[in-house]
Amino acid sequence: MPTPALTGAIIAAGDGSRLRRAGWTVPKPLVPVAGVPLIEAVIRNFRAARVTSLRIIVNERARDCVEWVRARFPEADVEFIVKTTASSFESFLEVARHGTGRMLVSTVDAWCREADFVRFVEAAAQRPPDATVLAVTPLVADESPLWVRLDAIGRVTELGGGSGELVTAGIYLVPERVRRMDAPPGIGRLREFLTWLSKSGEPLYGEVIQTVVDVDRGDDVALAEALALGARSS
Repeated sequence: MPTPALTGAIIAAGDGSRLRRAGWTVPKPLVPVAGVPLIEAVIRNFRAARVTSLRIIVNERARDCVEWVRARFPEADVEFIVKTTASSFESFLEVARHGTGRMLVSTVDAWCREADFVRFVEAAAQRPPDATVLAVTPLVADESPLWVRLDAIGRVTELGGGSGELVTAGIYLVPERVRRMDAPPGIGRLREFLTWLSKSGEPLYGEVIQTVVDVDRGDDVALAEALALGARSS
């Protein structure tokens, strides 16, 4: 049977304060990696995976991103939300509680190669339709990673903890039922919501992407650029 079409969402409402401290003056979604702004790279990944209907949230300081994307992708089916949110979980709710079926969600700073993104989407789509699927990576380039343990069939057995071999990578395939769940009070970050899902016994799976960089700092930009240039030369 053919895989049902997926809708997509990009969380791009982060403040980007660490990149500003590193000298970047443009909004975080427009910070370039090897000449390509983060938001363009993510949109390209979605398009390569044949996910063409997108909801994108940016904060009020990043309004320029809306017109930039409209000009760069004039034919794209994109709905923008311009809102400064209090947390990544609030941003997730803004983009995810709309539409039907499974939704592919990526943070704007989850930089990865296009081919790796497509492989993740193809593998994740084969998991049970009621399961949440996390992209995970052995490349730990984050100050406070969310560690993941998987069993032999790829099911998440532990989310959190102090160490491990894999970390979450900021890309998720989320079923409609989970997108519409009412989480307990006090959850602020998306990682807290995912941890709650895991502890609640929700089916969670992980699919490995070897190289994903969480672009939060100047060093992260340099690392992503090295990977991008390596991919072009291979």
